[in-house]
Amino acid sequence: MDRFVVVGGARLAGEVSVTGAKNSVLKLMAASLLAEGTTRLTAVPDILDVAIMSEVLRRLGCTVERGPGSVTIDVPTELSHEADYDLVRRMRASIAVLGPLVARCGQAKVALPGGDAIGSRGLDFHIAGLVKLGAHVESEHGYLIATAPRLTGAQVWLDFPSVGATENLLMAAVLAKGTTTIDNAAREPDIVDLCQFLVAMGASVEGIGTSTLVVEGVERLSPVEHRTLPDRIVAGTWAMAATITRGDIYVRGGRAEHLEIALDKLTMAGALVEPGPDGFRVRMEGRPKAVDVVTLPYPGFPTDLQPMVLALNSVADGTAMVTENVFEARWMFVNELARLGADVRTDGHHAVVRGREVLSGAPVKAHDIRAGAALVLAGLVADGVTEVADVHHIDRGYEGFVDKLVALGADVRREQVEDEQPF
Repeated sequence: MDRFVVVGGARLAGEVSVTGAKNSVLKLMAASLLAEGTTRLTAVPDILDVAIMSEVLRRLGCTVERGPGSVTIDVPTELSHEADYDLVRRMRASIAVLGPLVARCGQAKVALPGGDAIGSRGLDFHIAGLVKLGAHVESEHGYLIATAPRLTGAQVWLDFPSVGATENLLMAAVLAKGTTTIDNAAREPDIVDLCQFLVAMGASVEGIGTSTLVVEGVERLSPVEHRTLPDRIVAGTWAMAATITRGDIYVRGGRAEHLEIALDKLTMAGALVEPGPDGFRVRMEGRPKAVDVVTLPYPGFPTDLQPMVLALNSVADGTAMVTENVFEARWMFVNELARLGADVRTDGHHAVVRGREVLSGAPVKAHDIRAGAALVLAGLVADGVTEVADVHHIDRGYEGFVDKLVALGADVRREQVEDEQPF
């Protein structure tokens, strides 16, 4: 187990590049199962989750080769239809193979997923949608088992615009017989990227970027080469980092149009945000002002940036309320932030943050990808040294996080933790 050792007092300045989106590339990899032959994805981040999904696909019978910034997936004629627990438990995005396997093989046996400890995130919407498409779905011994000789188009309404359910149902519908309409679909840029990938493969998808997706099923799809869109959450993390450390960062590859509300909040905090030809710049002079935030599905403020805005408000001038409407367990992070001296009180969906001039370095633990990144940013503005444990979570979503921080002027290092001896 490794940890990050963060020395406080750094002002981050310089340029950082954003690679392809984690939340997109994992679903693109799953979607490659829909077409026999060789699919190549570029702008792929070198992160742990890509390695895990690569192994999931290998065990399904694919040949997967990873190169610098790319993944090549050779999908055979005959696929296995079972995704094992030992891999799926490590990453919730593994459930994305459910829809493609049912559509392609007529059956799927996928272990119930693990991943970040940020909420229940049940699979009810996935299951109900597949049943609407004609699948028989049951849960047995820790696995979801879905069968359907061929899926049939249907009208599907999602009670909540779930990203995962939208993606799974979309991938199932492209090979279904007839027309499928997904109402109240998620609209994240990652969904748009997946839709464009499927269309390039030969799928018929209308309403891309809207809350209503209309899919006309086709008999077969063809493999393609596709460039993954930039990661808006990573881009947003660097924007937050510039604001928290009173720094000046140009985020190359970041798309400001995917972060409108988040960047507006940083402007309200006092940052200067300037669009560039291939990214955007965030510059902060002086102490940030406290900003209220409410997380909502896209295009609302992203729940994945909520830990970072808590860290920002913990050193801001004033008091702010942060409301979490997407994942109920994201407040687990608050206890770790409080160890650094942050004044945060939670009540239900709400957290009240009273800003302090400076935090105090302490040992803390990352519970999930984004909380881990936020604790590192908080450590940068803490007095003394902050040790962030369980950084394997951060590895799942951020490529070369320490190297990029150091290049921007941070005093951060990664070190291996020796196993503790028993009493």
